[in-house]
Amino acid sequence: MVIVMSPGATDEEIDHVVERVTSVGGEAFVSKGVVRTIIGLVGDIESFHHLNLRTLPGVADVHRISDPYKLVSRQHHPERSTVWVGSGDVKVPIGPDTFTFIAGPCAVETPDQTLEAARMAVSAGATVLRGGAYKPRTSPYAFQGLGEEGLRILADVGRRTGLPTVTEVVDPRDVPVVAEHVDMLQIGTRNMANFALLQAVGEAGKPVLLKRGMTATIEEWLMAAEYIAQRGNLDVVLCERGIRTFEPSTRNTLDISAVPVVQATSHLPIIVDPSHAAGRKDLVVPLSRAAIAVGADGVIVDVHPQPETALCDGPQALLGQELRQLAQAVRQLPSLVGREAATAR
Repeated sequence: MVIVMSPGATDEEIDHVVERVTSVGGEAFVSKGVVRTIIGLVGDIESFHHLNLRTLPGVADVHRISDPYKLVSRQHHPERSTVWVGSGDVKVPIGPDTFTFIAGPCAVETPDQTLEAARMAVSAGATVLRGGAYKPRTSPYAFQGLGEEGLRILADVGRRTGLPTVTEVVDPRDVPVVAEHVDMLQIGTRNMANFALLQAVGEAGKPVLLKRGMTATIEEWLMAAEYIAQRGNLDVVLCERGIRTFEPSTRNTLDISAVPVVQATSHLPIIVDPSHAAGRKDLVVPLSRAAIAVGADGVIVDVHPQPETALCDGPQALLGQELRQLAQAVRQLPSLVGREAATAR
């Protein structure tokens, strides 16, 4: 069961609802979004009915949700959500009315490399900067990222270019320091089912970019988002980045059908990562076009000033002609599906 609070509900009204629920042995999980607050209930449904929850001050509606993911379901939230990334005067929307272009280096290597990549991203029309400071890799001998030094570089480059930033966090212990430096926290595919990490980012007070696990079903993916929402954070953006199949031609198989399936099921925004889906730069532009056509809320891609020397995922990083083609697609195609390019507001 889910309680939807009125947009103007006060903290006292929310606390009163929680107290009423706990008085009959239930649990209440408060999740605050930009527009509304939602309270998810766990416990005996019949005992909740006796509370007459709809009559409590500040309550807009009460829903009984059949989906296993209560807070991220469209059953109680038929309008799709917009998540705002950034702070102060620089906030970029990710949602149903816009198409958001996120770009940057897969890994932060040096200040100069990161700044040059960011300037490439800006020139192509990107409005959010991505860059990895902590890099979970298949091999323990591969470059693992610069850690906190990488966060400082990314934050500085974001300020210099005027772009909000997003980076991956891989350990619950690192969440506070990552949240201190960037505007959005990313959960990578290998950590989609790291429930302690999901709960930690849910409590961090920053928007979260949640990538789909490489073997995860859509329901499992949405249940991972529910872990974040249950800890109080409804500002979650889902990212389809390809799933593992028997096909060896690409690194992963981009499940383009996941976009409309998720949009029919959940109110959360969903973007596509064609770089990690393909693992090949020649496929990034075609897959980005497909993402726009199918109705994705954005794309996130790798760019690098010197892909041949990149410490991480150089073969999929865009440069030159491919980046210009992507910039053209992002500039021209969203309007054909009723979108406008997302800009800071």
